[in-house]
Amino acid sequence: MTVSSGTTWGPEARSGRPARLHSSDRGFPRCALRRSPDDNGPVARDAVVMRILVAYASKRGATAEIAHSIAWTLRDCGADVDCTAAAGVPSVAPYDAVVLGSAVYMKRWRAEARRFLRKHAGALAERPLWVFSSGPTGPPAADKPAWTEPRRTIQRAERLGARDHVVFGGRVPADAHGPAARAMANGTPAEYRDRRDWDGIRAWAHGIAAALGARVS
Repeated sequence: MTVSSGTTWGPEARSGRPARLHSSDRGFPRCALRRSPDDNGPVARDAVVMRILVAYASKRGATAEIAHSIAWTLRDCGADVDCTAAAGVPSVAPYDAVVLGSAVYMKRWRAEARRFLRKHAGALAERPLWVFSSGPTGPPAADKPAWTEPRRTIQRAERLGARDHVVFGGRVPADAHGPAARAMANGTPAEYRDRRDWDGIRAWAHGIAAALGARVS
């Protein structure tokens, strides 16, 4: 996997604060995500902008940055996107679709992401849902899928109708704390300390947009 160059992040992405992204923030989108006002008829000229929630559970910020990249891509497709920490979401009722992601440690999603699935289970089952995990670092040949794809959590998401689950590479924190974290950082070759594939992340987000009816250019 490679990391694309030239990626910039707003202050919300760097700080981890919730970011509200609007399709009208800049320029005309390359694709359009609209739904008819009554959710039944064909998309009309007066169609409303589709609202999407991108929620995440991140420990060191790497997963949050992935979530923001997904949110910006969906925004470029014309959606009205909220990108925020999963623990701070009171309801998913205002949204037409949901994307949920979590860092994975020792075969487990973070607790706040697991609670999100339980708390909002009923509403999630009624709307399109996508999930992603973030975690693998180091040489790809040494990856152990069982450690990065928490079976029970993904099964729960699938029962709720999740349309896809993907595992993205993670990032070794530069400010590792504790002997174990420092040993992992020191033992990871520099070229594999950040395995987030930004092109792959954006492509996955475009796939979501396409599944929701956008014409992606």
